[in-house]
Amino acid sequence: MFQVAAVQITPVLGDVQANLKRGIRYMRQVSDEADLIVFPELWTTGYYLSEEVFRQVAEPSDGPTIEALREEAVRANAVVVSSFAEKGPKDNLHIAAAVIAPNGDLLRVVRKSMLWGRESEIFKQGTIQYPIIETKHAKIGVLICYEMEFPEPSRLLALEGAELIVCPSVWSVAAHRRWDIQLPARALDNSIFILGVNTVGNNSCGKSKLVGPMGDILAEASDSREEVLMRVVDIQSLYWARDENHYLDDYRTKLTPGGQTIPTPLIHEGSSSIREDKP
Repeated sequence: MFQVAAVQITPVLGDVQANLKRGIRYMRQVSDEADLIVFPELWTTGYYLSEEVFRQVAEPSDGPTIEALREEAVRANAVVVSSFAEKGPKDNLHIAAAVIAPNGDLLRVVRKSMLWGRESEIFKQGTIQYPIIETKHAKIGVLICYEMEFPEPSRLLALEGAELIVCPSVWSVAAHRRWDIQLPARALDNSIFILGVNTVGNNSCGKSKLVGPMGDILAEASDSREEVLMRVVDIQSLYWARDENHYLDDYRTKLTPGGQTIPTPLIHEGSSSIREDKP
């Protein structure tokens, strides 16, 4: 078992230093307990900015913001997932998420592959690729906001063996019903844990939540205020859920999105059996 912390925050638009300072303060409040700390989408810059401002505040993955969070990950001895506006190669802008190990290593930078609305006018689409990040406590995947609205990315992560999907988001008040429906649906369909971490205020609906592999809401934050949502995750219950619901056990590889041939994951911990379709 391990403890997750979802930092639900109201970003100050365009003020990276102010946001980072507050985020680190929240991290330090839970550093003695949390094993995994996750921040919302674009929390260090805010979401509702012009392309001009994003170009001013975006940073590379080795920039000062991620470096500061790497230091804090070491201090907290926790895995940290932090979305940021990335200044990538050729000055391309990406909505990205850095996954940082407890020793401060940058394990992965994941770039958002599905862009919502005006995002496509500012940011470059990331590769449609959903890696598994191995951590001490769980195999995790990262889907950024709009990517959670499509069933396929979650399914691909589950087929690759993910046990927990984290979803840094800026989910609007108007779309709050989709937030309440789609996260539990993805968790239930794939017998997987999902941690949705949303901003609050600035037209965001808050309600960061941890959803269990049976689709149950295990913990949920306020829809109107900043807070750090804490909850213990028992990965063993994922395998119990897969014993109850055989969605992945009965899955056929020819249904895999994109025509990829991915073996079904371990349904029972310690099992090595894989079911492939017959020709």
